[in-house]
Amino acid sequence: MNSWSKFRGIYGELIKHYTTSNQSFPELPPIDFKPLPYKGPSYEKAQAMQLDNVFPQVQMYEKPLYLHEGKMQWLFDHQGKRYLDMFGGIATVSVGHCHPRINQAMAKQLSTLGHVSGVYQHPKMYEYVEKLMMKMPGDLKTVYLVNSGSEANELAILLARLHSGNQDIVSIENCYHGVSGNVHGLTAQSAVKFNNQPTGSFVHHVMCPDVYRGIWGGNNCRDSPVQTHRCCECKRDRCQAADMYYEQLKNKFSYSLPRGKVAGFFAESIQGVGGIVQFPKGYLKKVYDLIRANGGLCVADEVQTGFGRTGEHFWNFQSHGVTPDIVTMAKGIGNGFPMAAVVTTPTIARSLNLAFHFNTFGGNPIACTVGLTVLKIIEEEGLQQNSLKLGTYFLDKLCEMRREWNIIGDVRGKGLMIGVELIEGNQDDSDQGLSNPLNGRAISHIKNNCLKMGLLIGIGGNKSNVLRFMPPMCVTKDDVNFTIAVLRRAMQNYYEAKHQNNL
Repeated sequence: MNSWSKFRGIYGELIKHYTTSNQSFPELPPIDFKPLPYKGPSYEKAQAMQLDNVFPQVQMYEKPLYLHEGKMQWLFDHQGKRYLDMFGGIATVSVGHCHPRINQAMAKQLSTLGHVSGVYQHPKMYEYVEKLMMKMPGDLKTVYLVNSGSEANELAILLARLHSGNQDIVSIENCYHGVSGNVHGLTAQSAVKFNNQPTGSFVHHVMCPDVYRGIWGGNNCRDSPVQTHRCCECKRDRCQAADMYYEQLKNKFSYSLPRGKVAGFFAESIQGVGGIVQFPKGYLKKVYDLIRANGGLCVADEVQTGFGRTGEHFWNFQSHGVTPDIVTMAKGIGNGFPMAAVVTTPTIARSLNLAFHFNTFGGNPIACTVGLTVLKIIEEEGLQQNSLKLGTYFLDKLCEMRREWNIIGDVRGKGLMIGVELIEGNQDDSDQGLSNPLNGRAISHIKNNCLKMGLLIGIGGNKSNVLRFMPPMCVTKDDVNFTIAVLRRAMQNYYEAKHQNNL
């Protein structure tokens, strides 16, 4: 990048701010809905109880958000202020907050049968399992219903070890599979590690094949409408970056793993909490072949990527051209209802018969009713198609912003699972992939500005510098345009604060 380009990048953005700083906030798209008056505990009481009576929780904003009501892609706080939810409870609200069809189905089921334990059978479980099986490829036809993604991944670890007779599990650096029990060790993020908590025995983490920040990769490597600016020599039909990252994983079998004795390999098809990291094309397919050749099972964690969110496929592992041995799913499966599932082959499922295994709440009538209704809504309201169409539009708009703002280092994702990595700008193009992450104060400034303007976003990535967008799949083009307008204004405000030495 020459001196003139640097000058234009720095001062052009400042000039752009000063010409627009007096504009009012972007207007929220109009809706025909009025929230109910709030009559619960006061905001002050809730904050006091949070300090003294509730375990510490992650706080997204400087002033905690106290939410009262939801309607489709909208949330309302205790004062009636409206927010566009572009985070969806971390990819959990798949079809919309308080979707009327789900509310009606739950009320009807509650009037008939609310709960029986797993030692009894009930029709809703078989209705749901039959519908879910229709979405699964190959011989993935046996379903075990549980309550959370962490619990699903715990069961998947158990199944892999029982079926293979081996102990060693492989996962990818920067992954997130939960924080309880064995999955705490499976997850490879230092932010969730306690220094006195076991990290998981027989678990091995391999290099994350990140084509933006990793050693290899560039602008031909991702299965996405957008690519990183980094250049590479990969061909459309052969990704050299995938080959190089595969060799790194293969080295584990030379130095760490007992050959022919691996139990399983876990991977998100797009890393969610890790910052919407997409692997190079062909990587997972090569890894799956290696794991199976060494006696292990391949587990796809579709907790955030499943149920049509990425648009092109119902399950994002399908975009990698692979069929796993086990699939774990949660979050969008129940639109916020505590529900999850493990799906595998009948042969692998029978491994669980070696001892007693039981779940009290998994697959209860209410959960199955919700899950069944979610599947119907996704199909009948065209939400997978909406994710593809609007997600691509959103990515294109974000790419336009990347060309304008030096602090946007990378835009990535598929469908309505999108990440925007923010960096310390004004660096040479050759350094874009390894630029310093934008500092925490700046990230906080941007996300709190978005909050003030009525936009809820997520933050992710190893350095917490990735804006995450995973909204309910019912969002509209007007919602995306509003999001873009708010992001522009938030970044303009950031540059003003920076210029005034407030950041």
